[in-house]
Amino acid sequence: MLFFCHTLPMDKVRFNRITTLALPIIGGMVSQNVLNLVDTAMVGRLGNFALAAVGIGGFCNWMGQSLILGISPAVQAMAARRKGEGKISEAAHPLNSALILVVITAIILTTIYIFTTPYLFPYLNSDPRVIEKGVPYLQIRLLSTVFVGCNFAFRGFWNAVDMSKVYMNTLIVMHASNIILNYLLIFGKFGFPQMGVEGAATATAISTIIGTFIYFYQAKRKSSHMGFLKSVPKTKHFKALLKLAIPNCMQQLFFSAGWVAMYWVVGKIGTLEVAAANVLINIMLVAILPGLALGLAAATLSGQALGRKDPDDALRWGMDVCKVGVLGITVLAIPMIFFPKLLLSVFIHDPKTLEVATLPMRLTGLLLPLDSVGLILMNALLGVGDTKRVMYVSIFFQWIFYLPLAYLVGPVLGYGLLGVWLIQGTYRILQSIIFTSFWKGAKWKEIQV
Repeated sequence: MLFFCHTLPMDKVRFNRITTLALPIIGGMVSQNVLNLVDTAMVGRLGNFALAAVGIGGFCNWMGQSLILGISPAVQAMAARRKGEGKISEAAHPLNSALILVVITAIILTTIYIFTTPYLFPYLNSDPRVIEKGVPYLQIRLLSTVFVGCNFAFRGFWNAVDMSKVYMNTLIVMHASNIILNYLLIFGKFGFPQMGVEGAATATAISTIIGTFIYFYQAKRKSSHMGFLKSVPKTKHFKALLKLAIPNCMQQLFFSAGWVAMYWVVGKIGTLEVAAANVLINIMLVAILPGLALGLAAATLSGQALGRKDPDDALRWGMDVCKVGVLGITVLAIPMIFFPKLLLSVFIHDPKTLEVATLPMRLTGLLLPLDSVGLILMNALLGVGDTKRVMYVSIFFQWIFYLPLAYLVGPVLGYGLLGVWLIQGTYRILQSIIFTSFWKGAKWKEIQV
């Protein structure tokens, strides 16, 4: 851990700058984590097949939307650079271009996804009870793709221009709406139809749409002076955005597809293991998303420093954020290490499933602090425009190293879910080492965005 975080001492001013920017992002993402866990806890009451269906469907939805989610780091990198350069009136230009690209792309993708889901889902899990619940769940989630893409474009913009509180407040409203709608639509309370897993999907889609309208309203109020919707984007703006966004989108596509493939691998072990994996992943996201939030803060701070023509300060910001991240994630990992069954029992009610999930939960907690370093520096690299190298490393370690070994160790050699989790932990730590070497090597200092 000292290897990752060794750098110049961090003074109070820098610590306050990091926390001021990151805490609203963390707050928003913690609310997202709470939503995921409440969603999982509610669906968990419907049984293992519902948990497996929602887990697979959720990651398929992520994979389907990944081709537009990668636009967020591109917007953040460009908007942060414009602010660092003092070109405030141009800071929203990347957002304008991104929103147009999202709408066009998302409509095409959604049409394709909706019609192919019933044919592709059975390849991921052959259990007819999982398929029966998973296909409609996924189709409903996919209907909100255009709104998800817009929300991610706004996320990149708000974080880049030091307005992360707007992001946090909007997410809190979205997730509060989602929790209420989940309760009403999953269980059919107060006269609403009892829709089960389809109710969970419908609630998420509606809350996403609510968030998009809030973002547009806030952007019109708070960022008109930055050029929001003031003019039609020029061709050069689209080209600059796509140059950064395409590697991001490809990395997101392969990364999310890798998680779907992981569900397929675990499905070869058993439905019980898929249900356990779904809960493990959702709990892991509670601990790791603050690391992602700090990574977004590092992307903004480093990008603004490069805009000021101060690459050494940009380098230092990345390492300072890692210090904060390791300390915070270590605290969050303690319950996972020492009280795994207590934590898991909130979401898993089957004793066999609980037993299967316990050791992987403890392993996840042990590795989280080091994993957070990789997550922070990966996002910092995206924030300074080093998108191609991030893409190459992410794809290689996930698809060439992790997934083949996970299949060999888990289903083939019979080491089960624990074996898959051991390989996953190894891959994440190796990736953290590579991203740390990239950041310290500082080849990204010359990248123009």
